[in-house]
Parts: sequence; structure tokens; C-alpha cells
Amino acid sequence: MDDRIQRHAEILVDHCTDVSAGENVAVSGPPVAEELLIAVAEKLGEVGANASTRLVSQRASRAYRRAIDPDDVELSEHVLAMAEETDVMINVGGATNTHETGDVDPETNAAFAAANKAVQEARMGSRWVTTAFPAPGNAQDAEMSTPAYEEFVWSAIDKDWEQQREFQAQMVEILEDASEVRIVSGDTTDVTMRVDGMLPQNDYGEKNMPGGEVYTAPIKDSVEGEVLFDKPLMAQGREVEGVQLTFEDGKVVDHAAEKNEDVLTEMLDTDEGARYLGELGIGMNRDIDRFTYNMLFDEKMGDTVHMAIGRAYEWTVPEDRERNDSAVHMDMIVDMSEDSRIEVDGEVVQEDGTFVFEE
Repeated sequence: MDDRIQRHAEILVDHCTDVSAGENVAVSGPPVAEELLIAVAEKLGEVGANASTRLVSQRASRAYRRAIDPDDVELSEHVLAMAEETDVMINVGGATNTHETGDVDPETNAAFAAANKAVQEARMGSRWVTTAFPAPGNAQDAEMSTPAYEEFVWSAIDKDWEQQREFQAQMVEILEDASEVRIVSGDTTDVTMRVDGMLPQNDYGEKNMPGGEVYTAPIKDSVEGEVLFDKPLMAQGREVEGVQLTFEDGKVVDHAAEKNEDVLTEMLDTDEGARYLGELGIGMNRDIDRFTYNMLFDEKMGDTVHMAIGRAYEWTVPEDRERNDSAVHMDMIVDMSEDSRIEVDGEVVQEDGTFVFEE
């Protein structure tokens, strides 16, 4: 087995989730990532954890979702029961075809998200990490050879995470004392939001691997302005491009997309919370230096900002504040490398992708 795969597994079990003997651990991933699942299972055995491993087939998921009537979609009680009994979840992504579920009706996907919201909440209540295996389908999306993509992925994952934590802590400190954040990019994005009292998080590779962002939740009704998300995203197996959102009193009051707007519309219509922002994230992983159509990596790029419609994570909102609740959490990216700036309380903290504390 490739030493880099074994190192990836060690990072997931030791650094990301810190698994102990006797804990219930659920590992899931696609067949193309089986080598990583094997390496993780071996590591969990060495630790003495109680592990289960599940291979996930996107082809089977596609067949099921195309066959079922959206009105028949209900909460998967057995899946919920497993989530509630699981201490740690390790989720591995990777695809031979990233568009495998692209012909599933967006209405059906929205129905599944809404019906299984309790499952997502139970999973969020465990210790969890999401990661990616450098599969051929993802390499193709990134327009890279499989060996080159492997090197890209593992370079972003196997790094000095303590050093990354210290670098990002400078941005956390700025946000801890902040009242208002303004994001400006060209003449297409100018949006403000309040973050006073919210809880900025330093993601240095715990819940996401790779990590490399600082993120928080905006105050729900404070978002004002317009955003053009000029990087595309993959949603429900379909590419969504040129997303434009207009916010008033925190809510999306107008939206458009250059490609697959129907997917965006169904996401926004999932529930009331889907039309509010749940996250503002600032990418800070300099080892992710190119766009690859994989949000797990793309949102961590050092010259980007991302915002997520929908659910705000519990750990970003104090108990005495309203947390935006939704079955949706969809990240979208703004390129901040040119003619762009981040302002905090009127002071520029990043300009054209460079932070004030970074030479």
C-alpha cells in the first residue's frame, strides 16, 4: 500500500478524531477509495475501537432516488438509530464519475435533505471528519493526471497542522473582536454582515481534512448586499455556475445562476432557513493553490472567501443567540485574488488575497 495512504489514515484517526479504545466508529466511502478505508480500519483495530465500514455506491443512490416518488420520502429511522449510537464518523469522498447523480430530480434531493434532517443533526452531534481520496473522477474534474492529483491531495493533507493553526489564529483573533465584516470583489460583490458575539473557529484539520479556513456564522438578519459567486460548484451531481444572491435583512430575496439555476432554486426552497446564511469562511491553506471542483479543497484556498446558505453550525453560535437552522448547508466561493478586499469594522484585513499579517 502507498505510504501516503497509510499516513492519511493515521491523520484521520489520530489528529482529526482522536479515537480511543472501545469507541463506536462508523467509516464510509466509495469503492474507489477502498484502500484508504482499509488503512483506516487497520488503524482503528490497532487503537481498539469498535469499527464498522460501509461502501457507498453513488450508482445505487442514483437508482433509488430516480425510482422513488418525492412524496414517499420519509426519515430513515434505521440510519438515525446508527447515527445516534456512533461516537465517531469518518466520511471519505471520491468518485469515478462526479456527475453520477446529475440526473436525479432536484425536488427529490430536497425531499431527502428535509426528511433526514434529524440524521444530519445526530451526525453533527458525534465527533466527525470528512475527507477525500484522490480518485480518477476528481482528477479529471481538476484537469490533472491521476498521479499529479494524488500529489496535490496528499500535499494539502500531510502538513504541519500546528503551524497552520498558529497562522490562522491571527485571523481568529481579528474576528473575535469584530462587529461587522464587509466583502468586496470587483463591482459584482459588496456584502456586509454582523458577527459580534459569534464564535470564530480555527479549522486546522479536525472536522475537515484538509483543513485550512477560519469560519463563523453571521447574525441571521444582518446580511445585506449582493454577491456573485464566481467559482462554480458541484451540487447534487450537477455543476452550478455564476450564482448571484441578493440579501435584505439577512434573507435571499433574489437569486440567479448562469447554469443549473433549478438546482439552486430547489436548495433555497428546501426550508425557511435555506434562504439565510449559515457560514462565512475565509480560506487560508496555501498548499491548495488551484481550483479543482472539489469544495472540500476549493473553499480552503488562500485567495477565497466562501459563504454557505442554510444551517449554521452549533459551535459557531452562542446559546443565547438565534442559530439559523436548515436541512441545507451549501458552500459557494468568491475569488478574492484580484480587485478584492475583506474589511473588518472598516479596516482592510485582506487585499487581493494577501492578509495584513502575511508578507
